Amino acid sequence: MHPDIAMPSGNALDHFHRDISYHVSMADDKTIALMGTLRDRYHDIEIEILVDSRFLKITALNTFFRAVPSPFCHDVEKRLQLLRGAEIARGINRRIAEVLGGPEGCGNLRSMLMGMLPLAINARAAAGLDDESRMLEVMHEQMRGTCAGFPENG
Repeated sequence: MHPDIAMPSGNALDHFHRDISYHVSMADDKTIALMGTLRDRYHDIEIEILVDSRFLKITALNTFFRAVPSPFCHDVEKRLQLLRGAEIARGINRRIAEVLGGPEGCGNLRSMLMGMLPLAINARAAAGLDDESRMLEVMHEQMRGTCAGFPENG
């Protein structure tokens, strides 16, 4: 913090804490189930997404707003349904931003999805593998060039 900027003595977000967690499971042979939760002082949100593992397409999205700071937060559920049928591939982050950005969107759901949806790619890459080192090797091959962790020439 800049030394010339004085912070007010009270701050409602002092000691604020937010937890975001993800859970991945195989609902059946062809369906990946992704679940994410966001919990903090003002939110308790859960989102469940079903993905067709053959095509990495979103087939269902369900949200549970147990606690939110505004009665209008639930309105974003309609927007979220616009992601049904979207393929989890190149361009998905742009699509998430289109659907969940702006005054009709939700930055919290956008953050959750950007962290959660790539897990479907990992789950598909790990299909049929119960050895973790082999799974990481296969994931490296399938995700080559997608991020710093999986470089194109690595």
